[in-house]
Amino acid sequence: MLFREEPLRGTPKAHRFLAIFVFVCSWPVFAADLDECRKLFIAGKYEECIKQCEEIGKDRAREEEWPILLARALMAVGRYPEAETAVTNALAEARFRSSIRLHLAGHEVSNANGKPERARTLLEEINNLGGSRMWAYRDPPNLVTLGRAALLLGADPKVVLEKFLDVAKKADPGLRDAYLASGELALDKHDYELAAKIFAEALKKFPNDADMHCGLACAYEPSARGRMLKSLEAALEHNTNHVSSMLVLVDHLVDAEEYADADKFLARALAVNPWQPEAWAYRAVLAHLRNDRESEDKAREKALHYWKTNPALDHLIGKKLSQKYRFAEGSNYQRQALAFDPGFLPARIQLAQDLLRLGEEAEGWELADDVHQRDGYDITAYNLAGLRETMGKFQTVTNEDFVVRMSPREASIYGDRVLELLNRAKERLSAKYGVTIERPTIIEIFPEQKDFGVRTFGMPHNPGFLGVCFGRVVTANSPASQGGNPSNWEAVLWHEFCHVITLQLTKNKMPRWLSEGISVYEELQANPAWGQHMNPRYREMILGEDLTPVSELSAAFLSPKTEMHVQFAYFQSSMVVEFLVGRFGFEKLKLILHDLGEGTDINEAIPKHTAPMEEVEKDFAAFAKERAEGLAPGLDWEKPKSMRVASGKTREPGPVEVPPSAPPREHNEADSAKATDPNSTNYWILLQNARRLIENKNWSEAKTPLQKLVDLYPPQTGSQSAYAMLAVVHRALNETDQERAVLAKLASLDGEATDAYMRLMELGEESKDWGTVAENAARFLAVNPLLPNPHRYLARASEELDKAPEAIDSYRRLLLLDPPDPAEVHFRLARLLHKAGNAEAKRHVIQALEEAPRFRDAHRLLLELTDVKTDRTNTANPTEPTR
Repeated sequence: MLFREEPLRGTPKAHRFLAIFVFVCSWPVFAADLDECRKLFIAGKYEECIKQCEEIGKDRAREEEWPILLARALMAVGRYPEAETAVTNALAEARFRSSIRLHLAGHEVSNANGKPERARTLLEEINNLGGSRMWAYRDPPNLVTLGRAALLLGADPKVVLEKFLDVAKKADPGLRDAYLASGELALDKHDYELAAKIFAEALKKFPNDADMHCGLACAYEPSARGRMLKSLEAALEHNTNHVSSMLVLVDHLVDAEEYADADKFLARALAVNPWQPEAWAYRAVLAHLRNDRESEDKAREKALHYWKTNPALDHLIGKKLSQKYRFAEGSNYQRQALAFDPGFLPARIQLAQDLLRLGEEAEGWELADDVHQRDGYDITAYNLAGLRETMGKFQTVTNEDFVVRMSPREASIYGDRVLELLNRAKERLSAKYGVTIERPTIIEIFPEQKDFGVRTFGMPHNPGFLGVCFGRVVTANSPASQGGNPSNWEAVLWHEFCHVITLQLTKNKMPRWLSEGISVYEELQANPAWGQHMNPRYREMILGEDLTPVSELSAAFLSPKTEMHVQFAYFQSSMVVEFLVGRFGFEKLKLILHDLGEGTDINEAIPKHTAPMEEVEKDFAAFAKERAEGLAPGLDWEKPKSMRVASGKTREPGPVEVPPSAPPREHNEADSAKATDPNSTNYWILLQNARRLIENKNWSEAKTPLQKLVDLYPPQTGSQSAYAMLAVVHRALNETDQERAVLAKLASLDGEATDAYMRLMELGEESKDWGTVAENAARFLAVNPLLPNPHRYLARASEELDKAPEAIDSYRRLLLLDPPDPAEVHFRLARLLHKAGNAEAKRHVIQALEEAPRFRDAHRLLLELTDVKTDRTNTANPTEPTR
């Protein structure tokens, strides 16, 4: 006999063999069923998934993934107690007691049901199982589980990524959970670049997976809202019930102040899961923004229905309120989150940032340091720790109304000018808006853009901002951080301080568009050369399809098509303010701001004090169109076909260059006729012809189109304006008086025309027109005070205008900027100080001689200072030092 017969005990041997055979043969069927169920879950068919798990999964009790999948599907539709029962029952079975995947699922469902202690116990059991039976968990799914558990237990994220998640991904490149865990880790640590890379890689393998599209959307959220929206659209296309994507979209809509649409998506999310905690948290945010405290409390109560001490929900509510500049309310929610769980780090770092933006710096920095000590991989905390060290070296320039922090070098060069500018702004704007500022305003000016980014956004990137106001705290980029073409820092600080006024007046309860619109409007009121003006591009956008309805203007800042559209949003907002003030009066604007402070919605406050919103939007559109059409009405603005591109977009004004390999443009007789017509008034052709003539150095001929341009379009600005080009032409032709007149006009129009200011200083010095020199030196210093030349010009002009204190001040600043001829600067300063009876004169004349030992006039001055008689025979020009 091949087999010895044994007494029949239990299942006969042959039957046992048959059972094994049947199980092995049916394994592909079981696997197919499980795979089908996974697909149902990923596609958002949660009820079908639940049904299959309950009907098929109970017969496949050997597979741990059935109860896990069941629990996840139940959680997705808000059946949290049933999900907990499913996992608890599975863990009670002997075969699953060592399943760390079920333990991790149990951790999630226990938290969802408000049992954090049970959740913690399950985590510790995973830790114990992994430590004692590591050999049993070396397969990829269990490695991912160990990695996730390790992160929850506070393990080093880098170690988790390298030792668990990357190993699992390498062992099984098709393991979905490995990509999800890695991407979520990167998002959690604010490493958005890495997260985008991980999810983009995952989508090559799982193109129809909504979780992957949603993860990519979250990675894009801080820097590319357009891409984010496309990813969310893809996610919801593949899973119409994907609540996570709906909530990311809700978050975006709240930022865009599109609250009605946000409500619609929340209703859609709650239709899938009536108890989704974050959805109810967002409902609380919307209620708060509507000033509906009762609804806010009810929504928060529902958010906490199953887990009454969930810190993540108050953290979410507070974070969204802080993003709306409600930092005081936001910080209160973070404190509530920390009352539930003092170790909840997201709330700690958010509270740190809230307090820093409120000016409560001692506690804010302490919290940021604490988070950094607890989690060395939290990028925001790490960045803030480094920033604190940098700012510890800043110098403070202060008075009773302002605390200005700058680098020591910049503070010594123009810190007092900053205070002077801010004092003027406070005096004018406080009176105009009827606001009394009780506490000093904090102004922080950063010579490094990355430091500005960290202080402002928590990250070193800077999406194009020159300054940001949080209420009583303002952050700004200094001219040093902006490269060779800095913006007018005086205009920037005036703009930001106007935010201080309007945010205080409204208790930080105003839409972004109105806040920005008023600040740009007030720039123009303070100085017509500041702010934004109608230009050819804005004209084209207004008369095209880029004008945004007033009720939707805030969204124009959030997801613009291009950088130009961001600038246009500022411009349009200022036009709306100008329209409201011009049509209904400034007092009506103040009443609108007062109502916003009381919690009234902007789309209710405007009609209350002006006209129905539909009428306001209609009349504003007409106002904007009239303003656009009123730009140089004597010019023909039709863009020639040769300057259009295939996409339908138009080229910006500029020389049209064709690469040698490019095919010739389609000949257009009408264009050709306009280009050669001496009487043409087409803006684009006049500009193009002028540039062509300048490039060919046909100076005299270039004057004709340029003069026509400035005659028909007087308010041109920018380095590429016809004024700037006409000045170049006059200079080439040695027509100095005409050049001076053209540059003077440009300087009066443009607050950042530094080339014009510099040339006017040169011409003024040559002609001894010291008033012009002083005026343009001051203009230049309002843009860039960190270059020596404007200080030298201002010092010389002040000296010649008998303004000794101003001249002394300018020479002292000039010495801080490493001037090309320090000996002359020291000598002139010494001479002025001597006349003023200041003992410092001797030190400066000695320094002049150290630089230039044969400096004869410095020797004479030193002898005079030491009371030694000398022959004072002077040179032909006693004001000019001789060497």
